[in-house]
Amino acid sequence: MWAVTNETWGRVDDEKFVYVRTADGERLVGQFLDGTPEEALAFFTDKFDQLAFEVDQLVMRVNAGKVTPDEAAEAIKTVRAKVGEARAVGDLAGLGARLDGLLPVVAAQREARKAERAARAEETREAKEGIVAEAERLAAGTDWRNGANRLRELLDQWKVLPRIDRAGDEALWKRFSTARTTYTRRRKAHFAELNEKRAGAQAIKEKLVVEAEALSSSDEWGLTAGRYRDLMARWKAAGPAPKDIDDALWKRFRAAQDTFFGARDSANAAIDAEFAANASVKEELLVEAEALLPVSDLAAAKAAFRDLADRWDAAGKVPRDRIKDLEGRMRKVEQAIKAVEDDQWRRSDPEKSARADDMITKLEDAIAKIEADIAKAQAAGDARKVSSLEDNLAGRKSFLEMARRAAADFS
Repeated sequence: MWAVTNETWGRVDDEKFVYVRTADGERLVGQFLDGTPEEALAFFTDKFDQLAFEVDQLVMRVNAGKVTPDEAAEAIKTVRAKVGEARAVGDLAGLGARLDGLLPVVAAQREARKAERAARAEETREAKEGIVAEAERLAAGTDWRNGANRLRELLDQWKVLPRIDRAGDEALWKRFSTARTTYTRRRKAHFAELNEKRAGAQAIKEKLVVEAEALSSSDEWGLTAGRYRDLMARWKAAGPAPKDIDDALWKRFRAAQDTFFGARDSANAAIDAEFAANASVKEELLVEAEALLPVSDLAAAKAAFRDLADRWDAAGKVPRDRIKDLEGRMRKVEQAIKAVEDDQWRRSDPEKSARADDMITKLEDAIAKIEADIAKAQAAGDARKVSSLEDNLAGRKSFLEMARRAAADFS
């Protein structure tokens, strides 16, 4: 409350008219006929206190930012008018000064709000530009599975953002809308093409299933297995049909395969059981064959192996899972005998033996001639020539020794 005294802010005349003192002089505020002059002055002082309380409240609200700058300016204008024409006794000029002191505060708040709005608008613009940029990337891409959902999320994000300036907002919305439309059209075209391809794949696979089921009862195991491999390659090349149809067709195709290969495996199992005894015979023959190694008598080993080979063929077929092992062991014995035979042939090759003998003869003749030349050079006292000829002689003798050792291999 404002503490005022009668002497400072007002007075009451003899006719009980009440005046307030201002900088421009006294101003009549009213007449109080029902009491003493003191009560009259107190009545109008109370009215001032009420007005001062209203100013206090407004000052606190404005300084605390409880009202917008526009609301504050309007409230200051209204209360200022009340103060200007108030029928009250007190420091009205002081109240007016307090109200006037709020004007710079309101101006600062208005600028701050303007800057805040500009910052929010810029943030909104950046957010919308980000939404548009992502939408345009999706529109140019091929993410058909997640793209549509993401565009819906971007639309929801756009809706909660405030508007920016009209021209900028409309331009960004146009780009966003165009991107969504472009994506939707491309996506529809993609799935239309995909559906067309799947329909074609369905027709192909239906034919393949019919072929597979027709082959399921065949007992031409090798030929039919090859045809199933061809059908599988064509199945993969056909591409996917509509999923539920594709699954049903594959189930039939696989069932036909399983029927055929199950029958083939059963037949092979029966054959393998029949051939198991043959494998036992061939294992015994292998014991005899492997006993021929290492070869000490080539002629005897070859004769024995020929007899074993005849008995091997006569023993018949073996289970498929034993063929590689049994045939491999028999082949090793045959190769070992062949290696010994080849080595003996190399050693007794008449052409090689003749070439070796001819080389020895030529080297012996050359050595005899060099020795004769050395004797002549010594007689003539030509030490240099003797030295050269002796070096040549040593080389020829070295070659002769090698030729003799090679010839010995053919003897």
